[in-house]
Formats: sequence, C-alpha cells, structure tokens
Amino acid sequence: MEIKITDANVISNFGKPYVIAEIGANHNGDMDLAKKMIEIAAKAGADCVKFQSWSVNSVFSKKVYEDNYFLNDDYRDREDIDLKEIVEKYAISEDQLIEMKKYCDDQKIDCLSTPFSKREVDFLIDELGASFIKVASMDLNNYPLLEYFAKKNVPMIISTGLNELYEIDKAIKTIEETGNNKIIILHCVSIYPPENNQVNLKRISTLQQMYPDYPVGFSDHSLGSALPIASIALGAAVIEKHFTFDKDMDGWDHKVSADEQELIDICAGVKKVYESMGTSRVSAVEDSKRRTEFKRSLIITKDMKKGEKIKASDLSAKRPGSGLKPEMFDFVVGRTLSKDVTSDSILNLDDLL
Repeated sequence: MEIKITDANVISNFGKPYVIAEIGANHNGDMDLAKKMIEIAAKAGADCVKFQSWSVNSVFSKKVYEDNYFLNDDYRDREDIDLKEIVEKYAISEDQLIEMKKYCDDQKIDCLSTPFSKREVDFLIDELGASFIKVASMDLNNYPLLEYFAKKNVPMIISTGLNELYEIDKAIKTIEETGNNKIIILHCVSIYPPENNQVNLKRISTLQQMYPDYPVGFSDHSLGSALPIASIALGAAVIEKHFTFDKDMDGWDHKVSADEQELIDICAGVKKVYESMGTSRVSAVEDSKRRTEFKRSLIITKDMKKGEKIKASDLSAKRPGSGLKPEMFDFVVGRTLSKDVTSDSILNLDDLL
C-alpha cells in the first residue's frame, strides 16, 4: 500500500525511503543552532527534520520534577541542574516552530514535530499546516490521545518502542476505528543506544507480514550509520534518526545521535541500497559485449587436420565467448572437423561437419 504524506512523497515498503533527521531537543533551545541543523540535514540529503512539541506540562508529572529524575544516565543524580528548568529551556514554542517551518521551506526540506497533547496536535495540523504527524512510542497505548490524533485524518507515523505486539495491534485498531487508514509503522527500540542484539531488524519483516496494508519503517537509536542503512534491504519505508551538531554538547540525546558526517553517510547509504535493490527477476544485466568478453569459448588444444574426429581431451575453454559455448561440449565431442585448425583456436560451428 502507498501512503501520500506530502505532495512530493509517497511512502511504501521497498519504495524510495523517506529519511527523517530528528532534531528533537538537540537544538538546546537555541533557534540559531536549530537553523544550522536544518541546513545540515538538507545538505546531507534528508527529506525532513523533526522537532518535539512537548512542554513542561505535557509529558512529566509533578513527581518527576520533584524527584528531579533524569532518564539519561549522564544527568541522573546531578544536583547542579534542574529537570524543570532544562525542559523549559529545551521546549520549542509555537512561534519558534512557525519560524522553523518557514526556514525549512526556504531550505526545501519538510518540517515535522511530534505532539504530546491535544493542543499540540491542534496547532501542528490546524495552524502550522502539517500534512502528517508522528506519534511517539510512549503514546502508543494512550488510546484516548491516539484517537484524538487519528481524527485529524492525516497520515500518522507511529513508533512501536516500549510496546508489546498486542499494544501495537490495539493502537492500529484504535486509529482504524476513526476511519483513518493512513498509518506508517516504525519498528523501534527505545534504548539509547541499544546493543546490536537488541535491535532485531527482522521485526521489520514481521510487521510487514502482519500489517500488509501499511508501510513499515525503522526509528533507529543505535550508534553509527550501519543499521538504518541495512534496514533498507528489508524494505524499510521510513528512516528516523536523531542527529546533533556536536555529540559533546550538553543535552540528553547528543551522545546517541548521529553527527553531520554520520547523517551524510546514512542518507547516501540509504539511497545506494535502495537503488541497488533492483528487481527479484533473475537475468543477466550485463550487455552482450561484456558477456562475450568475460565468458569462455570452446578451444582446440592441439593442431588438428580436416576430417579428424574431436575427442574430449582435444577440448578446453578460454575467453572470449565469441565461439561455441562450453555448454556445447557434449555436442562437439565426436564431431568431425571441416577444416584444419591450429592449437588454441576458438571453435566455431562452421569448423564442424
């Protein structure tokens, strides 16, 4: 099934991959930095940059702020920083998103942001004009919110990290029950970063088989560029990858994000693998000239006279393939020569009676 997410982009399994460069909160509240990152993503060949539209009130409860509990190990138990202050600093406002959307338009790259509340999705669809939305893994079993998102009736890219199969299935049914059948499913492991044996790329194929009506992609949190590139060979329709201007910056996602060169490598690698997938039909793609140059012909291994019969020991095969093919070996053995031939001569049909 194909799902159109923008005027220029149609998503399908084994189709042209759509690469989302996830800025998230890696702008650190600095819109000048965000613009630099948009430029980097566009130059690297990404199709879209994505922000996250959370606020102080839309994700964490009061208890999390009171405990000052950071999910990221680099920040946990530090007393010199305050979670609430960091969230306030790194949140992107509606006015800032409007500014970033305009800048993305100038750079000819799509702009997206993940909503975490009804107000945030209302803004993205009704005011920012987003043509599709991304649902975070954490909200896949938040069925009332998921239903509200789905009723916007725009394509929905849903991440499946943190969720069991029954939760994924119920989420898809929740969306479908609103009449929205424009769903793109992302295999995701919400570990930052996962070990190689935790990534389970084969789940892409499982999700494709279970939900044949919907494209399946890969939201990657591994280090480096290899795994998102590899997923294209499994037909991944969308690649989502966090990226950063500098892995050593303060902030919770920088260390596990792709840097500029890694993003370039991912975009180039994804394109290369997609273009190399070709067709499942088995046939020679080399032209006749190359096939002739590289293949062999039957040759006579010694000087022979007209009228002599050819024995198996009189034959070998060497390049080029301009004469009788080696597959004609049994046909040639026992045949009579129509002319004198010299050793190492390529054998042709008119050499035989």
